[in-house]
Amino acid sequence: MEGWLKESGAVGLDALELAEFPVIGRGVRTLRRFNEGERILTIPRDVLWTVEHAYADPLLGPVLRSARPPLSVDDTLATYILFVRSRESGYDGLRSHLAAVPKSYSSSIFFTEDELEVCAGTSLYAITKQLGRCIEDDYRALVYKWALCTVWSRAMDFALPDGKSVRLLAPFADMLNHSSEVRQCHAYDPLSGNLSILAGKGYEAGDQVFIHYGSVPNNRLLRLYGFVIPSNPNDSYDLVLETHPLAPFFEQKRKLWALAGLDSTSTISLTLTDPLPNNVLRYLRIQRSDESDLAAVALQQADPKYEKISNSSEVEALQFLIESFSGILDSFGTQPEKLEEQLAEGLYPSGGNAWAAAHVSLGEQQVLRLARKRAEDMLAAVERGSGIEKGSLSAAAQCANCKKDFVQLMTCGRCKAVKYCGRTCQVAHYKEHKAKCQYTGSQTK
Repeated sequence: MEGWLKESGAVGLDALELAEFPVIGRGVRTLRRFNEGERILTIPRDVLWTVEHAYADPLLGPVLRSARPPLSVDDTLATYILFVRSRESGYDGLRSHLAAVPKSYSSSIFFTEDELEVCAGTSLYAITKQLGRCIEDDYRALVYKWALCTVWSRAMDFALPDGKSVRLLAPFADMLNHSSEVRQCHAYDPLSGNLSILAGKGYEAGDQVFIHYGSVPNNRLLRLYGFVIPSNPNDSYDLVLETHPLAPFFEQKRKLWALAGLDSTSTISLTLTDPLPNNVLRYLRIQRSDESDLAAVALQQADPKYEKISNSSEVEALQFLIESFSGILDSFGTQPEKLEEQLAEGLYPSGGNAWAAAHVSLGEQQVLRLARKRAEDMLAAVERGSGIEKGSLSAAAQCANCKKDFVQLMTCGRCKAVKYCGRTCQVAHYKEHKAKCQYTGSQTK
């Protein structure tokens, strides 16, 4: 591969070499000293794997360009990789690059059922299961998984000045491993189309060269790159908030979400440093509003400092959030204390798939526990400041038909006097409620 790259105009290969490192595996080693910020390597545009190059291929390009619907960037690159790998001539340089990439990956999509069960309940578990359902487990699917993982684990993404972006694979440069101890040090020149690697720190001869993938949580590291960082400070949990289009006042709420910079389905990242972002409660305040609350929310949207609609509605939203976090945490296969004990006892061999899955589960559960604690603290503060007796709201929020307690109930649109847990109970209770509903309604005219 190095000979082909030199012939193609790559610069810097004489000072670097591929090498095997303990634990981390294959990487790139320096053959001389480099100062921080010094240019280490330049890979010319003509040898980069991009969608543009795939479309320009005389054989595969016409097929890709005519695909309807068009293939995604990842699918296009994976198809291009498999196409080049299948050719016996005409692609010697690109084939030499593929010969150097791993023959297998430790990304979560290749985990056994038992290995994946270690992180049951995590977002990684759900996404991996979804990916598995999308790809049938036959020979062709396994080969395609390999190609996709080659893209996921080795691609670099760059934002362009025109607002667009480019995803590419760079031969040799894709052998560089990640370290959080170096700064961002790979750059794409949109004018020349070349990729450059700079020294993210000072290196002595014989050191391993690293690049920085970004502040990536373990669930993403394991899904895309096949490794984790124990006690990763960037661990997170992606909380998905969504509302059905048939929910009461959906269109009014959709407009209010848009004003708040949110969507009816919003994914909000909870992190160790910010376990309960403001947007979570902003979303829930709108979602859980009745007709009288919506006008207040609309007025508050003009004030970026608004905190709540009312004490009672805030208590209701926070109680719902606490119950939701508790439900999510209960869905995890193993509690953090048990996972830590199992890791300490060596139940999961260090560096193995189950070991990595355990660290993903630990990180997500830590974030969720912090989020729940933050919500509990906020609830206590609201109850203290408003004089609301602790737990009184949830005890009073009872469905008029089934008599069960709920944090969120729908109100009878006519009399506003009774509440139901859903449409089924409202219809079932109507005969009993009809007379009172009409009477109450006439009194309020």
